[in-house]
Amino acid sequence: MKPKLYKGILLAGITMLVLSVTGVKAAFAANNSSNPADTLLGKEIQRQLANKDVELQLYYPKSVTRVYAQAGFMPVWLKPQNYEGPAWQALRLIDCVLQFGLSHADYHPKELTNGQLHNILDTPKKVRLEQRALFDIMLTDAIINLINNLHYGKLNPEYPANKIDALVDAGFMADKTLALALLQKNLITTITSAQPTMPEYAELRRKLYLLEGLRQNNCYELPQAQERKIAINMERLRWVNTDDKYYIHINIPSYSLKLHIKDSTCNFKVIVGRPETPTPTLQSAVTYLTTAPEWKVPAAMFAATILPNAISDTAYLNNNHYGLYTKAGEFIEPTPANLAKIKNSPAQYYARQTIGCDNALGLVVFRFDNVYKIYLHDTPQQSLFAKKNRALSNGCIRIEQARRFATLLLKNDDSADKIKALDKGLNTYFKQNIYLKKPMPIKITYLTCEIKDGELIILGDIYNLDNSLEMALYGTDTLL
Repeated sequence: MKPKLYKGILLAGITMLVLSVTGVKAAFAANNSSNPADTLLGKEIQRQLANKDVELQLYYPKSVTRVYAQAGFMPVWLKPQNYEGPAWQALRLIDCVLQFGLSHADYHPKELTNGQLHNILDTPKKVRLEQRALFDIMLTDAIINLINNLHYGKLNPEYPANKIDALVDAGFMADKTLALALLQKNLITTITSAQPTMPEYAELRRKLYLLEGLRQNNCYELPQAQERKIAINMERLRWVNTDDKYYIHINIPSYSLKLHIKDSTCNFKVIVGRPETPTPTLQSAVTYLTTAPEWKVPAAMFAATILPNAISDTAYLNNNHYGLYTKAGEFIEPTPANLAKIKNSPAQYYARQTIGCDNALGLVVFRFDNVYKIYLHDTPQQSLFAKKNRALSNGCIRIEQARRFATLLLKNDDSADKIKALDKGLNTYFKQNIYLKKPMPIKITYLTCEIKDGELIILGDIYNLDNSLEMALYGTDTLL
């Protein structure tokens, strides 16, 4: 039978745990003993960690060494305890990592078995000192690895293991969480609190728990396809900073934007990049918006230069970021038939140019720093939002009901007094920058499934990114 964690632990409230260095040392000191046997074991732990000739296969060697240094190089786990003690809880947690979308193979399964722990605790004198020390070290590394995997993700492109291992006094550190966990009667609850707080993550996590809890086969085998789909998207959400209470969340495969503001979540449709010009995933913050962001080409220049070039070169408008409009501001598709019509009466039309990735920004654009030079903006092509597949842009993100979104953004920013300026810019096509008092975090994700009314909804993998992440998480051999 598969070992399980009871539901109350797995669905426990999530909180960020931060301890000072002094607090970490005090936490470990509270669990230390003056037993001569522990002192002898501690010396062996210190020797193994310092031995340059024998390299321990640790995921987080610096963090593990820091844990033992803060504990006075005393054993962290191997102390007298019943089956509810910290070492047994830690092994149960490792046995159930599949319920978090993680792989059991990543937590030293050969070195950490129930039988080994039984032998060490029940008959310590029959187990070599070196083996006991190695077990304690490996269990520390496994739990540090698990805490980091739950918080940062296993394959976080911004936070690989070596970068996390080098962090000192960061806002989140696994050794601080471990120190606090060892002070609690229920170690598992504290460790699992390292997970993201985003509602999308909690919903996927709950669904995966239900699927895994209902399966009665071995905990260590490869999860089924539906479970792997949930797991890879939980991994993606672990890459997202979860400290923000109010934020913009854009999910590429669902073509959706959620504005999380005071006491509510507002939903909007969006258009994202085509597969050949994909919208990147990123985290940033919207700092200001610009009304009338495009340059309106003078009529003489439009008739003498822009229009002839567009007729002779079908790629000219796109390559130079021009959009064509009627006098009433209606966007015109630059088809050969439409260009011929415009040529007959050019005074009834005009062109606008943007310096960005899309040809038509509409009435307002929302700016946030990023290396990809993309942004969120309005579009005159409102009919495109009726399409099911909205991967249609050059990488930038177009939003439906941009005026409503801008108004909500200003109200949430306690900048309602700026709404008049916004309306003026939108109504008269007056160019201006409107700055937010506090930058609004924006998170662009690539989640290919979501939970609606308790049901798992599979979304299109429009950029074909799922298979490579699935293989990286679970290993290429197991997926063949």
